[in-house]
Amino acid sequence: MSVNTENLASQEVTLKTVLTDYVAKIKAGDIGALPAFLGLVSLGLVFTFSSQYFLTARNMANLLTQAAPVIVIAMGLVFVLLLGEIDLSAGFASGVCGAAMVLLINDHKFPWYLALFISIVIGVGLGWLMGTLVARLRIPSFVVTLSAFLAFQGVLLLMAGNGGTILLQDRFIIAVQNNNLTPVVSWLFSIVGLALYVGLGLNRILHRRRKNLKSELFKVWLTKNVILVVLGVGATYVLNMQRGNPPNSSIKGMPIVVPVLLAILMIGTFVLNRTVFGRHLYAVGGNAEAARRSGINVRRVRTLAFMICSGLAAIAGMLFASMSNSISPTTGGGTTLLYAVGAAVIGGTSLFGGKGKLRDAILGGLVVAIINNGMGLLGFSSGTQYLVTGGVLLISASVDAISRKGANIAN
Repeated sequence: MSVNTENLASQEVTLKTVLTDYVAKIKAGDIGALPAFLGLVSLGLVFTFSSQYFLTARNMANLLTQAAPVIVIAMGLVFVLLLGEIDLSAGFASGVCGAAMVLLINDHKFPWYLALFISIVIGVGLGWLMGTLVARLRIPSFVVTLSAFLAFQGVLLLMAGNGGTILLQDRFIIAVQNNNLTPVVSWLFSIVGLALYVGLGLNRILHRRRKNLKSELFKVWLTKNVILVVLGVGATYVLNMQRGNPPNSSIKGMPIVVPVLLAILMIGTFVLNRTVFGRHLYAVGGNAEAARRSGINVRRVRTLAFMICSGLAAIAGMLFASMSNSISPTTGGGTTLLYAVGAAVIGGTSLFGGKGKLRDAILGGLVVAIINNGMGLLGFSSGTQYLVTGGVLLISASVDAISRKGANIAN
């Protein structure tokens, strides 16, 4: 009996230590995605009680598909922001790459997969050019990418020609943003994906314990995964609800773009957390000079970050083309870049470099999308939506700056 009591006391102390450490991290400025998560929950509750249409299956599916291109651009920007740099050209880079893909499909009869691959190669090449100018010539990224912003806009106008709009003629690409998985496939994807995520996490904990390495407390891990599973199952249930008008129109299932977003998230997270490049990226963003002295090729890291950013912008270009069935001279322009940068920053990626995760782009992108979607349902004007989105972005940047200041004082 005494042994059980001692084990229980030891467990309570461990849980208390975890909470104490977490509070200490917040006080030290490492707040991560907490503000974005709280904002996401708060906005969801406000709009759910304010509009009967917000939490419907149709609106949730529309929200995800409309936010997808901006989220993908934001994912690419995370790589650049981790270095404390910026890429102002990512929006129009997506338009240029999307136009290249559509022209290859329409005019040269390339299969969709080859046209998409070439468009991504073009995006990576554009990123290499900008990254080289920033890394080797030491031109500020703001200047380089602002120049590219103007240049890419001109290139897109030239590619569009006199017609002004390039219509997409490929059913597979159009389906990415406009079609859905069947309910059965949606459930299968959700269950397999969640099981794989939970299984890999559990295996990581057990592996570290076998090697007597520090690992996450099991109860904390279990709580987070239970919440994730509940959210995943709930989202799949909502998306599998009828959102058409049967018998003439039956629309059910998870939008095809959702697995695309999750695949990019999984691959990008692996690159950041499990590769040498990812560790070097955080090191350069934290302190470039210290990283250089430790033997890290800072120039190569910077160049690769811009290449990844523009490569993901090319994928966003495909999503833009799919969503509107065309590419126009304004594709990737307007508020696209502002929303993408805002998504990354609101999600928790630091503007000062060295802090952020790829999931930040998804959280922040959903916050931006929910603000626009919810306020639109309530009848607010575009001007009011811009004001609120700008205010949220300013608050997020202020929290980042204050957190950084607190961390510096603590050190």
